[in-house]
Amino acid sequence: TLLLDALKGTAAVIIAGYFGGPNAAMLAGLGAFLGHIFPVWLKFHGGKGVAVYIGILIGLFWPAALLFCAIWLGLAFALRYSSLSALIASVVTPLFLWWFDQAVLAALFAAMTLLLIFMLRENVRRLLAGTEGKIGQKA
Repeated sequence: TLLLDALKGTAAVIIAGYFGGPNAAMLAGLGAFLGHIFPVWLKFHGGKGVAVYIGILIGLFWPAALLFCAIWLGLAFALRYSSLSALIASVVTPLFLWWFDQAVLAALFAAMTLLLIFMLRENVRRLLAGTEGKIGQKA
């Protein structure tokens, strides 16, 4: 599922970029992200969007995708909280893009990060309450 969700974002970006250029690629990425988290056919209740976020990063600026994955892996290994790792990696991503003079992409991913935080709000509540499940923890 993770791989297919990521490929959904990457494919949207690459195909739109090929036919319509960079702006079309960014819009397609945003569309894939919104379509994943708010699918019409599931009454606007979809996934959290982390894998699609990574897939869009791969298609638009792959070094940022590597950074996201490195941060996620490092934090997930150290803290064993997938949601916290994803939240921190997604907050760092727009800063990284801005640092590499990718201001438009930084703005796009800042907006997507806010949506990701919204989608992970229940995980944040559980993290704050100390009830969020850890990676490898039995239910």
